[in-house]
Amino acid sequence: MSVREMTEKNERLILSDEACLSSQSRGRRKEETPCEIRTDFQRDRDRIIHSKAFRRLKHKTQVFLSPESDHYRTRLTHTLEVSQIARTIARALRLNEDLTEAIALGHDLGHTPFGHAGERAINGLTDFTFTHYEQSVRVCEKLEKNGRGLNLTYEVLNGIERHTCGEQPETLEGRIVRMSDRIAYINHDIDDAVRAGVICESDLPDDIVSALGRSKSERIDTLVKSVISNSGKDIMMDSDIKGYYDKLHDFLFESVYKNPVAKSEETKVFGIVEGLFGYYMKNPDKMPEEYLVICREEGAGRAVADYIAGMTDHYAISVYSDIYIPKAWSI
Repeated sequence: MSVREMTEKNERLILSDEACLSSQSRGRRKEETPCEIRTDFQRDRDRIIHSKAFRRLKHKTQVFLSPESDHYRTRLTHTLEVSQIARTIARALRLNEDLTEAIALGHDLGHTPFGHAGERAINGLTDFTFTHYEQSVRVCEKLEKNGRGLNLTYEVLNGIERHTCGEQPETLEGRIVRMSDRIAYINHDIDDAVRAGVICESDLPDDIVSALGRSKSERIDTLVKSVISNSGKDIMMDSDIKGYYDKLHDFLFESVYKNPVAKSEETKVFGIVEGLFGYYMKNPDKMPEEYLVICREEGAGRAVADYIAGMTDHYAISVYSDIYIPKAWSI
């Protein structure tokens, strides 16, 4: 019996009846010879970690654009926090931790530079609906490895695609990631907003603090325990805790996400993205070769959206400057 087969056997013995077993995956679009050591979900996790898109997340905005401090979250640190919370819940519920981790690590691979402002900017320029969660699936299926994709399992792709809105993921592991994403961002965005001086800890409503906790760790602990205690055939919180979570989200939306101080730089994002989009639509030959293939197969708009969405904040600004900002020259 191989190491993988032993792991699959242990899954059958240890995991809940509600868990998605790696040996029962619906498989990959292209069949592959099984690994002797890793399960299919473990292979997916490793492919995501080693992907170029995953590495680029460290230079993509979470909430605050171009912060001067090194301690603000990036899209990568957000992803790692989601993974940690999701794995804790999955382990407690005896669900498949490997599948949960793979979905969590891959859920934002398609996120644009400049956070959701970049996503809205690209969506406003395309003749198709552009969302970061669909783009994350596209990265996994099409854009990575020079057009070959990562060939991930159905369950991982389903969890990635449905991590934000719309239909729930088909697996409980995917639903854990969807819940953990919300638990992570609402708490670390408050933490970053306090660090930025946008809000103070004392601004948090007293009833929310009493119910969920004053500190980030206390709130996460309360929310995670509520999910673990109330989940069975679905992933959910206690209704009272969920009510306080929703109130905290509303507070954060008004105090941070719509705050003119926190979002003052976002107006510039649309100019940068629009400038890049227009330039490459007129000059598609200036994009790397893999995007020229997409241009021929799916049209220039699709290729340009893919190219810009893959950029980091720094790279997008640098390219925009090279194109539009006059350079000093010497005789």
